[in-house]
Amino acid sequence: MTYRIFVDGQEGTTGLQIHEMLARRSDIEVLRIDPELRKNAAERARLLNAADVAFLCLPDAAAREAVALVDNPGTCVIDASSAHRTAPGWVYGLPELSPGQRRALRGAKRIANPGCHASGFVLLLRPLLDAGIVGADLLLSATSLTGYSGGGKAMIASYEGGGDDPADARLQAPRPYALGLAHKHLPEMVAHTGLRQAPVFMPIIARFYKGMAVSVPLHLSQLRGGTDAATIHRALAAHYADERFVRVMPLSSDPATLTDAGYFDVQACNGSNRCELFVFANASQAVLMARLDNLGKGASGAAVQCMNLHLGLDEGLGL
Repeated sequence: MTYRIFVDGQEGTTGLQIHEMLARRSDIEVLRIDPELRKNAAERARLLNAADVAFLCLPDAAAREAVALVDNPGTCVIDASSAHRTAPGWVYGLPELSPGQRRALRGAKRIANPGCHASGFVLLLRPLLDAGIVGADLLLSATSLTGYSGGGKAMIASYEGGGDDPADARLQAPRPYALGLAHKHLPEMVAHTGLRQAPVFMPIIARFYKGMAVSVPLHLSQLRGGTDAATIHRALAAHYADERFVRVMPLSSDPATLTDAGYFDVQACNGSNRCELFVFANASQAVLMARLDNLGKGASGAAVQCMNLHLGLDEGLGL
């Protein structure tokens, strides 16, 4: 069987990568819009409603407008923006979230693709809340170090010499941002972990194209009584025991065995749909870390995985 797929916003970073993933497949017919008509509502509506699955790779406002154009009850919409990640009637596109998530994705016609930072955070924390190790009222912080591709075309151009001042020394150093403490991924980080309070979240962009490491520090004394590093590791390992795209890395008393001479390689999952989870700890503290490709499991790869699931295919097809 051949499935008809349309990417609304096909020229963006996420849209381009989805096209690359689908181009290798014989079971997919990609519907393409004439570049001159890409902002034409009537033509977009025609293609959206002709598709079995429509990906929205658009800014939030434009994604909401695109959803309003879909009146075909058979079209499944997978929205890569942050517009619908906590919206009623939308299923969160993280198959590994909970035991019933895949069933929900198979039956859904509205799927919200997770944010890249949120993917790492939720994958780390949800099993610990479900197991009662982390309390819903615990006050947390998180840091995410990411490559510049997540900032879209304008940011890529500035880092790769297409900006007004490509020699700008400010781009040479890592740059923390979202200092108003209102990053757009925070609502889903709360909603899909079960936390009652948003973490203090510090994203940092650095001069490498893609790759991401999300870290969450913990004081073991603030967790369920008797919790140590092994307790945390067992909970993560149990939750993801049968997952092909989420790997819980071994627990080791020597971080050098899991790193590059003690330095964490943020880019080691690049080019994959894989997310790797780590627990680094001493007797009183732990740092949880999630490593993923911000354009893979953090964006396009996750979207294609959800498409496969919804269509009843092997979820790893093309990944």
